[in-house]
Amino acid sequence: MATPRNPNRDDLRITEVLEALSHPLRLLVVHRLAQREREGEEMSCGDLLPEVSKSTASHHWRVLRESGVVHQRRDGRRLLLHLRRADLDARFPGVLDGVLVAAERDPGVAGAVHTGGDA
Repeated sequence: MATPRNPNRDDLRITEVLEALSHPLRLLVVHRLAQREREGEEMSCGDLLPEVSKSTASHHWRVLRESGVVHQRRDGRRLLLHLRRADLDARFPGVLDGVLVAAERDPGVAGAVHTGGDA
């Protein structure tokens, strides 16, 4: 199994980050990762979106990883994810926090965040 390629901090582009964050499922993933981040934990891909098919989830992981929103690493057979908060805050101060606050206020995303369901 190949190791996922994560972009360097200097290669992050705001247009790609915002595009990655424009989908309700990806916002849900970012919200779930932000909650775990407070506890210093990563999450496995399988635990993040158990309510969607593996192929759909894989697509969303790729978009989030390639945009630089998340870091993905292999741990044996599992893929673990965490937010790239330090990199995002260094390149685009306040963007991640602003998006998370806005997601909480969006009925489509907030409903999925609070119920654990699909957005």
